[in-house]
Amino acid sequence: MIKLQIPATSANLGAGFDALGLALEFYNVVEMEESDTIEISSADATPIPTDENNLIYQSVKDVYQICGKKLDGLKMVQTNTIPMTRGLGSSSACIVAGLMGANTLLGNPLNTDDLVDLAAQIEGHPDNTAPALLGGIVTAVFDGRRVHWVKQEVYTKLRFVAMIPDFELKTEKARACLPSEVAHKDAVYNLSRAALFSASLLTGKFENLRTAVHDKLHQPYRMALIPHAREVFDIAYAHGAYAAYISGAGPTIMAIADEENSYFAGKMRFSLDNIGLTGWKVQDMKIDNKGCILV
Repeated sequence: MIKLQIPATSANLGAGFDALGLALEFYNVVEMEESDTIEISSADATPIPTDENNLIYQSVKDVYQICGKKLDGLKMVQTNTIPMTRGLGSSSACIVAGLMGANTLLGNPLNTDDLVDLAAQIEGHPDNTAPALLGGIVTAVFDGRRVHWVKQEVYTKLRFVAMIPDFELKTEKARACLPSEVAHKDAVYNLSRAALFSASLLTGKFENLRTAVHDKLHQPYRMALIPHAREVFDIAYAHGAYAAYISGAGPTIMAIADEENSYFAGKMRFSLDNIGLTGWKVQDMKIDNKGCILV
């Protein structure tokens, strides 16, 4: 039986809608082996599909089909640390686990580019799947067939603190609220800030990050779907965050703080409790540079 560790991901990073994403040290674990039957279970009691509707199983089956191999069944155990439908890449983690797991079981017939392309085809966009597979911060363009990507490993004195609400926000709903067209000036606004984010993160000009996460393509529309979002943004900045943005489609709000701001997560927890958001979880993380690995 093989065992995989798959990182959570945070996509968009403010202005980089559907193009930027990074992996985080917060992991799902999946164990799998070939079997004559489908035997899928959850190690932590998280409700998951235990039949052919399981997303990991479907991804495994896709690889076997591509490689011309028959899949009779699969024995699999999932540990689901990444919360579902919260904007932290839970579905991408499942897709990547299935693709890399299947490829490993078959002796690695597909290369990294093959897996990145296939993951984006399944998910529809690469901003979560690419960093889940590759690690680091990934800039990616999906042309409908293949993904053109650049991974950059990040070694910075930063902490990423996720404020995870106690309610779901499905990606379909978060995308449905977006306009079908945007003004030219808004597109320029986002392009400049997306470029600024990557350059500032990698060169240590963290004072630019607050400007770099500003966005006019998705966050203004999604804020209305996340009660208290504006308050959480304001609190994060009051406690010294370099930047705050909606992670992926939301509803998680991600803050970027200096590593030396040791008590940032604790101060956020205290402040959220004070405004009645006791059900929100605060998760302190760093960037994962490895991506999905065998353990």
